Amino acid sequence: MSRSTLIKGTIVLSGATLLSKFLGAIFRIPLQNIAGDEVLGIFSMVYPLYMVALILSVAGIPLAISKLIAEARSDNRLDRIKEIYITASILALLFGVTSFILIYTFADPITALLGGESTKPALIIVSATLVFAPYMAVYRGFFQGFETMEPTAISQVIEQFVRVALILITAYYLVVQGYSDRMIAGGTMIGSSIGVLASLGYLLRTFKASSFTPLPSVSYDFSVFRKRSRQILRVSIPIAVGAITMAFMNVVDALTIPYGLRAAGIDPADVNYYYGLYGRGLSLVQIATVFATSLVLPLVPLITKKLSEGDQRGVQKVVTRAFSLTHLLSWPAAIGILALTLPLNLALFTNLEGSVVLAIVGFSSVFTALAVLGTGILQGMDRSGQAALLVLGAMALKTVANIGLIQAYGLAGAAAATLMIYIILHYSNVILINRAVSVTPENNDRSKTIISSVIMGGIVAIPLLFLQVETWTRIEAFLYVCGAVVIGAVINLVFLWFMNVSEVKKLPILNRLGKR
Repeated sequence: MSRSTLIKGTIVLSGATLLSKFLGAIFRIPLQNIAGDEVLGIFSMVYPLYMVALILSVAGIPLAISKLIAEARSDNRLDRIKEIYITASILALLFGVTSFILIYTFADPITALLGGESTKPALIIVSATLVFAPYMAVYRGFFQGFETMEPTAISQVIEQFVRVALILITAYYLVVQGYSDRMIAGGTMIGSSIGVLASLGYLLRTFKASSFTPLPSVSYDFSVFRKRSRQILRVSIPIAVGAITMAFMNVVDALTIPYGLRAAGIDPADVNYYYGLYGRGLSLVQIATVFATSLVLPLVPLITKKLSEGDQRGVQKVVTRAFSLTHLLSWPAAIGILALTLPLNLALFTNLEGSVVLAIVGFSSVFTALAVLGTGILQGMDRSGQAALLVLGAMALKTVANIGLIQAYGLAGAAAATLMIYIILHYSNVILINRAVSVTPENNDRSKTIISSVIMGGIVAIPLLFLQVETWTRIEAFLYVCGAVVIGAVINLVFLWFMNVSEVKKLPILNRLGKR
């Protein structure tokens, strides 16, 4: 495959990943508008558990399979490709069925830790998806091993589009029919299962029609399975650790916030509603971080390559640029959410309930993006064990902080714990990264980015001090947010340009304007 074709495939895959992540982040807003905060609360409690099980079952398998298949192709060993394919399919079956059985078997104690019996239908329905989801990873990895990225890209978009569309359509139908919040939340989870099946169907059809099959017959026994499974897991497990950071934190929230709220005296019947308010902030965090993580994480594989080449200077440049880009994208988003909390809450979620929580959780998005990036960089530097220990430590701290701060400050305490833990995790990652390679932003770009974002946030927020947002309609709030975003973006870019921030100077459009 030519270099230009490979680059094109990588761009297609990155674009599809960005689109699917954006769809997966933004749909919670119309879901809340259609079904309310209690349904959003149930969804936000159950979905992280599914995501952790899914990531543990799937994450890393496509890359592991693609790596092993690429090596087999270079040696012209089609028989080895067949062994890898069979082994991966068996692992997919084992992981998927085991994950489903564990969640189904322990559904009662899990729902007791969550919001109570109301979360059980959603938990059981979404767990069934785990039976099929790992097979997607097998076929995606197979195609990537042959340097064909389009099937993976298309399947990601199909899965997410079908999932989101069915979640919203099902929610609307069940609300109109007058079903309970418990049943609405459970019904919406069907969208995840059908989305996976639609994606898998496309991959199977493409696989059967591809020029890469049929593969030769091979003699396959347990010794071959053991050998190939070790190879696959050796690559996939560290990647799963790097991918699971945010999902693990959301699981800690799902398990400890309901407990903390009940311990603080909140009526158990209202716990799902309160968690829905917290889920508003999580929705904005996902939107605010999706662009940053999608743009910078493709840089991470370069670290492994440059380390293998002994290019320490190259590693330093890649890591520094990854952090610079994340700061550049994440600080304006986080400050913008903080400054526009009231009109954002009204425009997106119909009222001003939980605005303090939304502000704190929204602001934490900058450190969420940085922490996820740092974990990925450590993984690329072959320090996945250290990254895993940091994540586990952060989870333990989050558990203690959630329970303690909720007792003192209610739901805002949980939001403060989120901000605090991601700050700690980010700087812990940086300390470990700096032990291997110095990360020094050029010309204090990081400080300039923060200063510019704060100025921008202040300018768009000052008018709100003299306006009564609580009297606005949703349309008025939406128009203010749109205007503030446009004005804020222009202000931020202008300040960054005049402060000579290098990443902004590299933007082609601004570079041409600056030369005029």
